[in-house]
Amino acid sequence: MAEKTANQVFGKRRQEHIVILASGDKVRHMTVRPWMAAIAVCFVGVMSLGYLGATTYLVFRDNLIGASMARQARMQHEYEDRIAALRAQVDRVTSRQLLDQQVVEEKVDQLLEQQMALASRHGRLDALLDRAAAAGQLPESGPVPTIKPGTEDKQASLGGGFKAIENLLGGAKSATSGAKTAALGYVPLTDPTSGTVADRADRLFSHMTLSLKDIEQDQIDRIERLTSGASETAEKISGILMRNGIPLDDATSVGSSEGIGGPYVAPRSSEPFNTSLNELDAALSRLETMRDTAKRLPFANPAPGKDITSRFGNRPDPFLGRLAMHAGIDFRSPVGGDIKSTGAGKVIAAGPAGGYGNMVEIDHGFGLTTRYGHMSRVLVKVGDEVASGDVIGLSGSTGRSTGPHLHYEVRRNGEAIDPMRFLNAGMKLTTLID
Repeated sequence: MAEKTANQVFGKRRQEHIVILASGDKVRHMTVRPWMAAIAVCFVGVMSLGYLGATTYLVFRDNLIGASMARQARMQHEYEDRIAALRAQVDRVTSRQLLDQQVVEEKVDQLLEQQMALASRHGRLDALLDRAAAAGQLPESGPVPTIKPGTEDKQASLGGGFKAIENLLGGAKSATSGAKTAALGYVPLTDPTSGTVADRADRLFSHMTLSLKDIEQDQIDRIERLTSGASETAEKISGILMRNGIPLDDATSVGSSEGIGGPYVAPRSSEPFNTSLNELDAALSRLETMRDTAKRLPFANPAPGKDITSRFGNRPDPFLGRLAMHAGIDFRSPVGGDIKSTGAGKVIAAGPAGGYGNMVEIDHGFGLTTRYGHMSRVLVKVGDEVASGDVIGLSGSTGRSTGPHLHYEVRRNGEAIDPMRFLNAGMKLTTLID
């Protein structure tokens, strides 16, 4: 009754499946229960899914492998492209460094050439400055600035450009290097470390080139002032010589073509500095010629500090009492007083000469001669070369004389001229030839 009620509630109960296996006389059976069927179905489902998954993998495997290989190849290409870009960047940096180094080397060479050009002028300029100093023509502002060549051979090596520029840039910050660059007129830049090495080198070398040009221009300006001063002094001397009848053509040509010669060499370049040096050389040569001429001619005093007792011209003769021509001037001088040559020349007479008593006559060239009479003693002989200021005898009262004195004459081509013209000119020349 209960079983019947259960069947009515839950429905008809299924019959269990029985699997019978017969093998000969043996018979076996196995009851197939629902859970066993469920397990079998699940197993079959799993195997089906596995088969389908494996089949799908095999189908799409080539596509997956191709995609993976393409992705790997793309990554490799990107890596190689990045390496190539970095290599190109390194090449550009290296090329820029080599270019910068070449630029620096060229600028170092240019700077050294400019400095050596200034230094090479030192020998000639120094000789001219010595001549100018001897002539008293150095300006009050001091000597002309020069750059003397160093003891070491300074040349830019292939790898030394950057070192040189770094030393120069670093030196602008130190007092020691600052003192050295100050000698070249170098003023440190506001920011010498900004920009690349080539840019810094360009700014620095441009600045130092301008400094060297300033030194050269300063040299030229001072040389021009020296030239102007020498020319002015020579003009003053030539004016005095002309007023005293000295033929300047003969004066400036003395020794100019004597004992000179040599093979022809083309003239030096006409750059401003060489031109200014040539002009200074010419001005100093003319000044030296004028001074040498003035020192040779009788412009000095034969009896310094002695009074003049009788001048050149007509006067009453001390012995005859009538008017007579006095061909010279008389200096009061005691017996034994020094008598000096008034200019350089050659002694052409030395000894007794009639009314002159003991006389010395000196030929100074240009047709000028001087006579010194009434000497108590003659200290030179014919043929002697004397310089201006040399003692040639002692004063006395020999010959036609009323007392101890010096009779002094200046003659041009044998004709007596007033010695006071030369004495007055000599006073003006003293400041120009000493």
